[in-house]
Amino acid sequence: MSRTVATGIQDFEKLRTGRYFYVDKTGFIEAWWKNADDVTMITRPRRFGKTLTMDMMNCFFSIRYANRTELFEGLRVSKDAEMQRQQGTWPVINLSFAGVKGTTCEGTIKLIKKILVRQFSDYPELQTSEKLGRYERKALEQIDESMDDEDAAMSLNLLSTLLEKHYGKKVLIFLDEYDTPLQEAWLNGFWDELLSFIRILFNNTFKTNSSLHRGVMTGITRISKESIFSDFNNPAVITTTSIPYATDFGFTEDEVFHALDEQGFGDKKAEVKEWYDGFVFGGVKDIYNPWSVTNFLKHGVLAPYWANSSGNGLADQLLRHGNKRVKSQFEALLSGKTIEATLNEEVVFSQLGNDSNAIWSFLLATGYLKVVSGPRREESRPFGNPVYTLALTNMEVRNMFYGMVHQWFDQGSYSMSDFVDSMLSGNVEEMNLFMNQIALTSFSYFDTASSQGQTEPERFYHGFVLGLLVEKQNEYLLKSNRESGFGRYDVILQPRDVKKPAVIMEFKVFNKEEGEKKLHDTAVRALGQIEEKRYVTELVDHGIEEANILKYGMAFRGKECLILRG
Repeated sequence: MSRTVATGIQDFEKLRTGRYFYVDKTGFIEAWWKNADDVTMITRPRRFGKTLTMDMMNCFFSIRYANRTELFEGLRVSKDAEMQRQQGTWPVINLSFAGVKGTTCEGTIKLIKKILVRQFSDYPELQTSEKLGRYERKALEQIDESMDDEDAAMSLNLLSTLLEKHYGKKVLIFLDEYDTPLQEAWLNGFWDELLSFIRILFNNTFKTNSSLHRGVMTGITRISKESIFSDFNNPAVITTTSIPYATDFGFTEDEVFHALDEQGFGDKKAEVKEWYDGFVFGGVKDIYNPWSVTNFLKHGVLAPYWANSSGNGLADQLLRHGNKRVKSQFEALLSGKTIEATLNEEVVFSQLGNDSNAIWSFLLATGYLKVVSGPRREESRPFGNPVYTLALTNMEVRNMFYGMVHQWFDQGSYSMSDFVDSMLSGNVEEMNLFMNQIALTSFSYFDTASSQGQTEPERFYHGFVLGLLVEKQNEYLLKSNRESGFGRYDVILQPRDVKKPAVIMEFKVFNKEEGEKKLHDTAVRALGQIEEKRYVTELVDHGIEEANILKYGMAFRGKECLILRG
């Protein structure tokens, strides 16, 4: 008889007492304990079981669950005699920053203070403990949501000290989603302001805390030690490329296929693999996204569950504002190709806005990209960061990005679909209406520099080509030929069905040095290049009649656009 599949449960006790579908990941408890690292930091993409794992750890080790051995009955960890002696014997501080998504520094710190105060309420026995001295009691009384930032940054250190005095045993600290507040801070423009508070909090909690026995931190990204971990005692850092715990987060293919058989979906293995497989942890391939797999088991429908489970604002911002190199590589990824990038698993947020490799490093850490091959060292830079070959993780991720690009151009009365329809029908008047509207409303949307008076038109133009790619991906092959700068940007839409119209577009920026007096001259120059270079040859060679090839010269001057048809 198949177990009931429930989604969204991150409470281990509820999951087990309800006898819901569960893939046994208690082997992590044993592996982590026997590795004996003082502080372990583990990064995995969102919705990969980090929160449930931390709650599982709390249920196993915490003195609050000393008499709840039935929660682990029949699971892997229950078969280890050494681990059974540890079960229910430790004071545990278990907290999560997953919900700390403030839009200001002050609001973010207030949210963190609420979480810190809640940890003290988990141990009401401290209020009457005879083992605490006058100083400890006075310090305990000062803990509330109105405490100053300095007291808040010391609060977990204080709680650890009080618990050790009361129970005569050092504490375990489990912090889930440590980096969520910092990602939001970067997205909302108060990274530097929040950083000093977080650095002091983490230092007092995990470094100078003499009452800490061991700790675990989980997150999506490995934020550079120069940012927040410079005072750390070198915690054991486990990223997506690290070997330890490779199969403890996410589902292996065997686990997925067994679950599909149990739930009556054994005939859907190939489709589920195409949609949700593709993650690689520590060299172990065929790791599946557990959130989407569980939702499929519940609903029986293939859909982008993981991609739509929370906001993708940071990824959207990085790709939308990315320079022409970023957008060109993104175009290759959306086309099913691979790219090469020099990766640094320590995410330096200050570099995200202008370093393409930093962007790809971030997207790998967050699960949107997978490693196809690597690492390898470039001969010219034998001591530099390793080079990896990357691709989009799976169909779910690809569909998410298609939707993201589509939204970039769906902001006015005209959509990208309207533009493409007009283009394929030869309606230049409608094309001009669309392009002038989208350029006017979206130029700054793509170009972060425009607000400072130093626009980079390539950011918009390359984004526009991404829109074309997404809109007609099933019917057309998009080919583009770039030179450095923006001297030439050819785009060809080649129909998969040779009976359909093909399109050649030549982009030009208004240039007085070319003798151009008005934008019309620029568009004429673009059309002239199409004819001079005989761009139709490639399409004709593929069996498309020249009479069925539409030619457009597209001229730009700032946010102004003019399109002529040849």
